[in-house]
Amino acid sequence: MVYTVGEIAKKMNVAASTIRYYDKEGLLPFVERSEGGIRMFRDEDMEWLLIIDCLKNTGMPIKEIKHFIDCCVEGDSRIDDRLHIIRNQRDRVIKEIENLKKRLEMLNFKTWYYEEAQRRGTALFYKTVTP
Repeated sequence: MVYTVGEIAKKMNVAASTIRYYDKEGLLPFVERSEGGIRMFRDEDMEWLLIIDCLKNTGMPIKEIKHFIDCCVEGDSRIDDRLHIIRNQRDRVIKEIENLKKRLEMLNFKTWYYEEAQRRGTALFYKTVTP
């Protein structure tokens, strides 16, 4: 079955402009076009779009997603490159998680602090408390 940009966007639950942006950025080299230049998405294109969406949700920049897609299109000779891209993104996500844990730790402390301030009726006990 063939889908339009609007139909595939609806299936992915994204705006049609998102699909057009992906195409403009070169993320959709696999999508065929009609003689009139209209994008023709097929069921098998959905897997590619889901990969793009997954990588985007990890925070991977569009430029790197494009590089990853290009490596995929080139085939098995680029498996090492694909693995390198995925490992780099995994490392970035791990660092982001570590930073988020530090922020959460501070927020937990502040929550405790202001709950204690509320219980005491004052926030002026801060000199006796260290984070």
